[in-house]
Amino acid sequence: MKITVLPGDGIGPEIVEQALAVLEAVGRRTGLDFEFSEALIGGVAVDAAGTPLPEATVEACRASDAVLLGAVGGPKWDDLEPALRPEKGLLGIRKALGLFANLRPAALFPQLRSACLLRPDIVARGVDLVVVRELTGGVYFGEPRGMEERDGERVGFNNMIYRESEVRRIARVGFETAARRAKRLCSVDKANVLEVSRLWRKVVEEVAADYPEVELSHLYVDNAAMQLVRDPSQFDVLVTGNLFGDILSDEAAVITGSIGMLPSASLGESGPGLYEPIHGSAPRKAGQDRANPLATILSAAMMLRYSLGREQEARMIEDAVERTLEQGLRTGDIMQDGCRLVGCREMGRAVAGNV
Repeated sequence: MKITVLPGDGIGPEIVEQALAVLEAVGRRTGLDFEFSEALIGGVAVDAAGTPLPEATVEACRASDAVLLGAVGGPKWDDLEPALRPEKGLLGIRKALGLFANLRPAALFPQLRSACLLRPDIVARGVDLVVVRELTGGVYFGEPRGMEERDGERVGFNNMIYRESEVRRIARVGFETAARRAKRLCSVDKANVLEVSRLWRKVVEEVAADYPEVELSHLYVDNAAMQLVRDPSQFDVLVTGNLFGDILSDEAAVITGSIGMLPSASLGESGPGLYEPIHGSAPRKAGQDRANPLATILSAAMMLRYSLGREQEARMIEDAVERTLEQGLRTGDIMQDGCRLVGCREMGRAVAGNV
């Protein structure tokens, strides 16, 4: 199984190293044969090749069965012109591979209940939801965009735009995901203000006719953000656009105890999927063995499930993570009383040992 590995910037190389070690442990247990090859993306690609997404990286990803990504960005590259910013590499590889659907599960491990910032009575109801985020459209990609001077002052502008076909295909991913879970889908928009959201809502309701077994509801994004804090147990699957999904999935991450715990899968209609933790490059932790590798390790589990069709092996990794937490090992972001503080490498070794 050919895996293109994009360690990227900041803590990216450290957390990816641990995920690969866990995959190798799975290989030893099951006989799966992984072929890993590294490629450049983000700031390190700018330094080495003058672009955040070299064509060689795109070609390597297209030729693989799946792509595992660490993180991109950091203050070193903050002053570059927009076209050379490391984040352009991330947006570019999603576009190049046609990865329009981003699945971000947010589940609260029982061992981390005390790390959750919500009231105990809310935590007791549990958190187990998936944010399905449209990934290649909306305001992040809309044209025209730019900065210019108008009437003697600077103006910045972006265009939030969705085609009917883009909404229809992500809605189907949302309904399909909900159909495999508790059969409840909440579509998040801002249809009381935005024309693009009115189209979004109409198309989602049209797609709903093909999924009569799934209960569909709608929320405005501001209310959805409030409800996630008020009672996340009311949600099963949320489907939304690029900007709203970016924000809501990070909110859901903090609810589960730490943004360092949440994996993600970016999928297209064909070709390799891309798997990455939802957190950033955390440059202040880079090289200090302080990063939490669990989101990346859980992203590797999603890779086994969605791109490689290996459900049993995916569950092996998820069970190993839960056993490691049960043993009381914690990185700094999820540290609790009575637990033992460990670094990135030791956490990765423990999960690999528990496979």
